[in-house]
Amino acid sequence: MGAAKIKKGDTVVVLSGKDKGQTGTVQQVMPKDGKVLVEGVNVMTRHRKPSQANPQGGIDRIPAPLAISKVAIADPKDGKPTRVRFQTKDGKKVRVAVKSGETIDG
Repeated sequence: MGAAKIKKGDTVVVLSGKDKGQTGTVQQVMPKDGKVLVEGVNVMTRHRKPSQANPQGGIDRIPAPLAISKVAIADPKDGKPTRVRFQTKDGKKVRVAVKSGETIDG
């Protein structure tokens, strides 16, 4: 496994599925499962019965993991999806957006 192209805190664009075109921040990356958790994307609803811990009950809305192949990093310049390449700048390995050549801070 090489270096991670998508990391926690990155802004990503969803490429396919019901949330196609939406952008969000990565909350968690699960490399073993090949999934990412993106804030406000792929939100699932769970109906909860009233319990001692939650006397009100109600509907919980929680983001579900998304396949890492369905998301791409948003280009820092225009926010459109881009691929990522690695370059060495000042002796450090940095992520660079393929479309614009901008360095991705992360």
